[in-house]
Amino acid sequence: MRELDQKKTIELLNSIMEFELAGVVRYTHYSLMVTGPNRIPIVEFFKLQATESLTHAQQVGEILTGLEGHPSLRIAPMEETYQHTVRDILEESLSHERKALDLYKKLLDTVEDASVYLEEFARTMIGTEELHNIEIKKMLRDYSGSTV
Repeated sequence: MRELDQKKTIELLNSIMEFELAGVVRYTHYSLMVTGPNRIPIVEFFKLQATESLTHAQQVGEILTGLEGHPSLRIAPMEETYQHTVRDILEESLSHERKALDLYKKLLDTVEDASVYLEEFARTMIGTEELHNIEIKKMLRDYSGSTV
């Protein structure tokens, strides 16, 4: 096994934590903006996504402090498109989830063969984010009439 690049790992974990906290804000916002006849299950979906983003941020923060890092108080930048159709919101969600997947893949690249625990954590989070991508793509099919 190689030595863990602790500084790079801490920086990346802080970026992930900021991104997950932005997810809390993003998904809470989306849950408030959904309208229409399918509102209730979609709102529930976004509330669950917000809760999961908070849980992920907390998990990352625990790992960060365990590595003697200092958790950031920032959240990742977010754009407001002011487009709130369910399709628009789902497309923005898919973009967000793809970025989260990329961050966890960077974490895996950074910790691979240096920390079994961090490697397994990154792989688990990659699986979770891949599942989110699949779920959102399936939801989008109803709005686009085709596969995404």
